[in-house]
Amino acid sequence: MNYVIKLLLALVIASVFTACKKDNDKIKIQSHDQNQMMGIMHQMMAKMDTMKMTKDPDNDFAMMMRMHHQGAIDMANLELKSGSDATMKQMAQSIITSQQAEITQLTAFLKSHTAHLNDPDFDMMIMDNMSKSGKQADLQIINGDIDHDFAILMIGHHQSAVENSRLELLHGQETSMKIMATNIIDAQLKEIDQFQNWLLVRGNK
Repeated sequence: MNYVIKLLLALVIASVFTACKKDNDKIKIQSHDQNQMMGIMHQMMAKMDTMKMTKDPDNDFAMMMRMHHQGAIDMANLELKSGSDATMKQMAQSIITSQQAEITQLTAFLKSHTAHLNDPDFDMMIMDNMSKSGKQADLQIINGDIDHDFAILMIGHHQSAVENSRLELLHGQETSMKIMATNIIDAQLKEIDQFQNWLLVRGNK
C-alpha cells in the first residue's frame, strides 16, 4: 500500500513539474496598450504622421530620419533606465551615441539646405514604408520584459530606417545625405543581426 501511495505521489510531482516547465517554455504576451516600449514607438509614429513633406527627397529624408532617430534614442533611454541585460544596455548606449550625432548632422543639413526638388513619389514611398513599419510593430509579440521588448521592436525600427535610407540612395541628390544613408544601412543591418542573435539565444523570451 505504501508503495502505491509513493508511486502516486511521484506521478503527481512529476506532472506538476512538467506543467511548470511547459508554462515556462511558453512565450508570454503583454497588451500593447500597457507596454512602455510600444508606447514610445506609437508616439514616434504619431509625430511622423504629422510631418509636413516638402517633396524634396533629401530634406524629407533628413526630417523623417531625425524623428525616427529620436524614437530610437527614447527607447534606448528606457532600456538604460529599466533594462537589466548588460548586452542590451551596451547596445542602447551605442544607439544613443551614434544617432544623437546623426541628429546633429541632420539638423545642420536642414538649416543649410533649402528644399527645391519636386519628387512626390519619394514622399509616397517613404510614408508607405513608415505605415508598414507601424503595422509590423503592432503585430510583434511583446511581453513586458524591457530587454526583450527593446530588442524585438528595435529590429523593426532599424529595418524601416534601412528601407528609407535605400530610398534616399535612389532619389536623393545631396552627397552628405547619401553618405548618411549608406552609413545607416551598414550600421543598422549589423545591429539587427546582433538583436536577432540575442533573441534566439534566449528563445525569444
